[in-house]
Amino acid sequence: MRASVKGFALSHSLWHSIVKGEVTVRLYEHEAKKVFGEMDLTIPRQYGVIHSPDELDGLDLKFPVMLKSMVLVGGRGKAGGIKKAANLEEAKSRAKEIFSLVLKGYPVETILVEEVASESGACYIGVTTNPANFNVIAMASAEGGVEIEQVALERPDAILRKELPNNELELPEPVAKEFAQFLRQGLKGDAALEGKLADTVSKLYATYQKFDCKVAEINPLLITKEGNVIAADAKIVLDDNALYRQGTLFELLGVTEARHDVSEPTRDEVRAREAGFTYVDLLPEDAKKDPEKLYVGLVPGGAGYGIFSIDETANIGDRFFDGKVVPVNFMDSGGGPPVDRVAEMFHLLMDKELVDIVVTSRFGGISSCDIFIRGLIKCLRDRHEKGMRMLPVYGRMVGTDLPSARTYLEKAKAETPDSLKDMVIVVGNQKIMADIIKEGVAKGFELKAKKGGK
Repeated sequence: MRASVKGFALSHSLWHSIVKGEVTVRLYEHEAKKVFGEMDLTIPRQYGVIHSPDELDGLDLKFPVMLKSMVLVGGRGKAGGIKKAANLEEAKSRAKEIFSLVLKGYPVETILVEEVASESGACYIGVTTNPANFNVIAMASAEGGVEIEQVALERPDAILRKELPNNELELPEPVAKEFAQFLRQGLKGDAALEGKLADTVSKLYATYQKFDCKVAEINPLLITKEGNVIAADAKIVLDDNALYRQGTLFELLGVTEARHDVSEPTRDEVRAREAGFTYVDLLPEDAKKDPEKLYVGLVPGGAGYGIFSIDETANIGDRFFDGKVVPVNFMDSGGGPPVDRVAEMFHLLMDKELVDIVVTSRFGGISSCDIFIRGLIKCLRDRHEKGMRMLPVYGRMVGTDLPSARTYLEKAKAETPDSLKDMVIVVGNQKIMADIIKEGVAKGFELKAKKGGK
């Protein structure tokens, strides 16, 4: 089954995800450069993308070439994901090295091969949206090829930022000229360069508007030894609210399946997405564990309850435990999750070394308490049987299918007491959730103390 957007046939899965608002698409560099080419922005010659070193034999290459890993994370160059090669033998060797990399949890499966551009200078240009008022913001800096966020923190005067409240489809000429003059002065270029910079800023802005972008960015924009400008890198993130209008773009890029990338999701966020539920890490992926603090994983009963759980866990920590309680995540199962999905929600948190205890709540409305408790018990039984890491679980369930859930819980405790000995689930409304969180946290600290703070 296929649906159509402006004459382009989309796969059912992509159309379904667009309608549900589940997709934000960040383009890979080679895709963004294809868009730039359509907008007459100068890019390095694109030799193609490869999925193995041997595929280099089929490309018409002119050396030297750049080999660039196609993963949607920053810091590829520092991690060894971008390399230069002077000949075919070296290119194959470099490609093999890049394909062996795993960058921030993502294995490299595709490499872009392109020409090497000469360079006498580099700058940055970008267009994005102000999330506070939805005005368009254009930015530029003569310091290209570095993290623009770092430049903003350390040298804010090195960035020219213009907010455009009228959301013009084309960049006003005086604004384009102001950006060009700012960059030319920083790059110490001539009048001819200023004209090329104004043209490039205008075309990037037009790209942003035409394709409903959240972000359109070139970093670095290289100044060649011949005085030309060339987009050595390309970043485009599309606005998920406008994807239904971009059928022609999907056709250009050959995108037919949903791509859920937002920028740099964590490994657990990717795992949750693949399992069919919403999950957000509240701490950096490489966060170090403070032995004096208790880290609480949360499995709530819905998005609203998820936000409440985060706030209440933090508040209880501040009020009763000297601010030493850290909520680890946001999570939402979605309406009517199956048993296996509920089980995977608990598996994810128990696999997470940072988490000390799990707090859960099921306020059964659309979702069933019976399905919830079956999923939790399935997780605990599976982990106990396989000798996997297990954590104490404290929670409450109330609402839909509560009688059958209570019956199943009592039966399960009688049948497999060892696997469920650290699960404390209150059935019904005899305790408020805040008290359950407080008691669970207190027990968590007691267990932590017995283990020597580990």
